[in-house]
Amino acid sequence: MGYVPALVDGTTEVSDSYAILLYLEEKFPQHALLPQDLIKKSINYQVASIVSSSIQPLQNMTLVNYIGELVSPDEKLPWAQYHIRKGFVALEKLLANHAGKYATGDEIFLADLYLAPQIDNALNRYSVDMTDFPLLLKLNKAYSEVLSFQQILADKPQEPSDFIKLQ
Repeated sequence: MGYVPALVDGTTEVSDSYAILLYLEEKFPQHALLPQDLIKKSINYQVASIVSSSIQPLQNMTLVNYIGELVSPDEKLPWAQYHIRKGFVALEKLLANHAGKYATGDEIFLADLYLAPQIDNALNRYSVDMTDFPLLLKLNKAYSEVLSFQQILADKPQEPSDFIKLQ
């Protein structure tokens, strides 16, 4: 489709962020993306689903630009902000009793891999007012202190040809 990333691992190609992360979870179990605790695991799945199904598609640049053409260029930013905020309300509520340093405790898991770029995008691309989301801001601060997140968020591929290759 040209909308999602792809991972190339030898002769195997996996597309879509969710499928890629589950592939990596299975390939590298020593670096678990999901906690063992069933409740925390379910929270990670919920966060991934909210971001990938309810926020990201509705603020995707292709759709936002289409809204600008269809309705008005002045409606692009409010459209994206509305859908991001709606998702952030759900995330703030969902994580209220589960967050530690990161989304579901003091280790980075699947939820964080979805949240870090989504929060960064909300702040830096769509200028979302984060006043109502203190927990997400706290998580964003924690992510900003992690070298891997710094590298990922600084390197934002824009073309479908930007593949992740495993060595």
